[in-house]
Amino acid sequence: MEVLIPEDDSVRLLGHITEELDYTNLMMAYSSKGRNPVVKAKTLFRVLVYAYMNNIYTSRKIEEACKRDINFMWLLQGQKVPDHNTIARFRNRLSGIVENLFNQLVVKLSELGEIQYENIFIDGTKIEAYANKYTFVWKKTTLKNELRMQDKAKIHLAKLNIEWMASLPLSELPITVDTFQKGVAFLKEKQSNEKIEFVYGKGKRKTELQRATETMQEFLDKQTKYDRYNETFAGRNSFSKTDTDATFMHMKEDHMRNSQLKPGYNVQIGVEGEYLVGIDISSERSDQLTLIPFLDKLGKNLPRRYRHIVADAGYESEENYLYLQKQKQKAFIKPQTYEKMKKRSYSKIIGKRENMGYNAESDEYLCSNNKKLLVVGKTIRTSKSGYKSYVTLYECESCEGCELKTQCTKAVGNKKISTSKLFLEKRAESLHNITTPEGILLRMNRSIQVEGAFGVLKEDHGFRRFVMRGKKNVETEFLLLGFGFNINKLHNKIQKDKCGCLLHKIAVA
Repeated sequence: MEVLIPEDDSVRLLGHITEELDYTNLMMAYSSKGRNPVVKAKTLFRVLVYAYMNNIYTSRKIEEACKRDINFMWLLQGQKVPDHNTIARFRNRLSGIVENLFNQLVVKLSELGEIQYENIFIDGTKIEAYANKYTFVWKKTTLKNELRMQDKAKIHLAKLNIEWMASLPLSELPITVDTFQKGVAFLKEKQSNEKIEFVYGKGKRKTELQRATETMQEFLDKQTKYDRYNETFAGRNSFSKTDTDATFMHMKEDHMRNSQLKPGYNVQIGVEGEYLVGIDISSERSDQLTLIPFLDKLGKNLPRRYRHIVADAGYESEENYLYLQKQKQKAFIKPQTYEKMKKRSYSKIIGKRENMGYNAESDEYLCSNNKKLLVVGKTIRTSKSGYKSYVTLYECESCEGCELKTQCTKAVGNKKISTSKLFLEKRAESLHNITTPEGILLRMNRSIQVEGAFGVLKEDHGFRRFVMRGKKNVETEFLLLGFGFNINKLHNKIQKDKCGCLLHKIAVA
């Protein structure tokens, strides 16, 4: 095998890089409990990473590759070929461990001069979960059904209070699981005291007490289910019964062309020098709410914080701007209106705040008809994450008889606008940053590096659906993919003599 495998093969680079990692946590998790393992933990980890480097994701195909592929045999070093159960169990045990190994690889790349903790390019994509597309649970539907069930329960409890349960006025209590449990216990105790036998089967006539008990038990089962659903939502609007951590989202892969929602995860990655330096899995559909958790996680995992944060318009928010300012990180985030503002037609929309004059001293806007929009109040808006933004409200002094009103607003009364001054200030700073020569270079590299990384992972590696369930397992799987991606990238850079190249230069025709 030493003769047959070329010296510059990627499997040799994998063996060389992984030989220098610390496997203490892995060895503790893969304890054999007194028995000799079939394959050493370090060897199994290498086999998994090399499988993900070569687009092999299922445990059965990995087992088959270990039997037939000479590179996998070289990694095993004469050890027994692991079966698919061994591989699957080992991968499940990697939860929380593979992240440490991935971070060690990133630090190793920085020692080699491939990473400098200078510019990080951030983006996200949706990847489908290993879940049935039709096992959805919707929050609005759950709330509607719960309220409908509780209305029926109140009527049932009121009827029982009149007939049997006057000493236990359950209809006056809030409808909870405890309410139904007390009702069921009371009715079963009544059955026991009166020695009434419940009957089942075709042709048997049930007593009123049995019917009441079964109805109460049905209410109890439903309320228990609704409580479990509400706890699982955890701020989301949906989840899948097959994989409760997965949220139903719009996917780019829409072969039916009907915008069908599919269970999936929002995968966030950070890239520098074309290497993945950070990975996070979120059940949140919006990229905007994932930036702060992602950067917090990155700050804990890596020895240094990045100086420049380069992200797309989906990450823009006042909360994110203030977070970056607090962490002393420079924001290169494209404003959400940036592409529209570049169009000539945008400047002709007179109703837009950006196309109105503003007097900072008097704090008022001036519309196209020279009418003043004065401050009429202030309010606080709370985001989904709990962040509070202070918003100023403006209203035109009078839109009555204005010839431009139909072009300016659809409101029946006067023109109104609302804005956060702090957000506008931070947006202007970020806009200035991305329009400098440095910002233009970084924005171009963001398109090449982070979007290019997703292109390689989803197109070249064919990774469009996870093969494991649960947020922790999904993160483990993507970290293995990211580890393999970085080894492949380092191998390609060595072959093309491009090591140390962190940014692509702007090509001039």
